[in-house]
Parts: sequence; structure tokens; C-alpha cells
Amino acid sequence: MRILGIDPGLATMGWGILDTDGRKNALVQCGAVITPPDMPMHERLHKIFVDVSALCNTYAPDEIVFEELFFAKNVTTALSVGAARGCALCACSEYGKPMYEYTPMQIKQAVTGYGKADKHQVQQMVKMMLNLPDIIRPDDAADAVAAALTHAASGRMKTQFLMK
Repeated sequence: MRILGIDPGLATMGWGILDTDGRKNALVQCGAVITPPDMPMHERLHKIFVDVSALCNTYAPDEIVFEELFFAKNVTTALSVGAARGCALCACSEYGKPMYEYTPMQIKQAVTGYGKADKHQVQQMVKMMLNLPDIIRPDDAADAVAAALTHAASGRMKTQFLMK
């Protein structure tokens, strides 16, 4: 099975492609969709839609996983990241494969064993789990791969994480 993991963001949207047989996982590719802050908002959102559509068409994932958004204070950031997430959801929806979502705490728990792990701990565990020579950069790409690893490990329980 091939999984596309997405860590939503407006400036940097991480993505990772993982192949899994349920026991063994292999990283296919990862990266980030970058939109510069001086680009008009509608162009940034369009770029996210086009690039995520291209990822789906290029890598043909069987399932798609999103990290849920979590914001404590900044409403402006939440709105812009929510718009970016919406564009990615729309692109993936058009592709027509099942979509799932996990909270940041669920992803950290699945990858590190501790739901409040920091970014460095997540990066190190992703590196170890996939037997990579270096940690994945940027951080957002590592987070997307961690989301894909979480989904790969969820097995038959994955249905409870299906987007409704």
C-alpha cells in the first residue's frame, strides 16, 4: 500500500510518500510545497492545490493522511493554514482515494511512544524507523512522513480515523 502523508501549512506544506506491507515501511519520497509570503494569497492557495494534485497523480497513493490542525492562540494563522489545508483536501478529494486524519499527539505517540515529544524526537524516530542516513528536512516533511508511519501502524483500527 502507498500512503501520502500531509502536514498542512501555508508557507510550508510537508508531504511524504511511504510504501508499506503492514510490517515493513519504505520511504519513497518526501518534500514540501513552499509558497513565499510575498506571493498573493490566492496564488499561494492555487499553488498548493496544483502541487498536491500533482503529487497524487505522480505517486498514485492508495490512502492519504493529514495531520489535524492545532492552534492555541493565533486566529489569523489558523485561518490561513486552514485555507491551505482546504486546498490540499480539495486536491486529494478530486483524486478520489480515502482520506484519514490524526492529531499531532496521536502521531507523536505512535512514532515516539510519547504524545508530547518535541520535533527533534519525532525526526530522530522517523530516521530510525525508516533506517535513513539523516533526519528528514524540512521539519514539515518529517512530520508528514510521521503521519504516514502512524497510519501504516494503525492496521484495522484505521477506519476510526477516516475523514467524515
